[in-house]
Amino acid sequence: MDEWVQKVLSELNLEGISITPGLMKDILAVARDAAHNVERPAAPLTTYLMGIAVAQGADPTLVADKIGILATNWNPKEESQN
Repeated sequence: MDEWVQKVLSELNLEGISITPGLMKDILAVARDAAHNVERPAAPLTTYLMGIAVAQGADPTLVADKIGILATNWNPKEESQN
């Protein structure tokens, strides 16, 4: 996985970006929570949205925590009533 991440960073000219083991764990947890609690296609879309939030200055750990809580408590029937 580390080799893949480094290759993608290089290909996208993001050499200054560091993906720590903790950050990788958070990103993968977000994808897992979205896939399991919402639906599978939510995983890549949610991690993309996480990336946008982080690119705009949000703390990745806080974003991951917020998404994790949202996904864990996701109830689409309840949401459609709001």
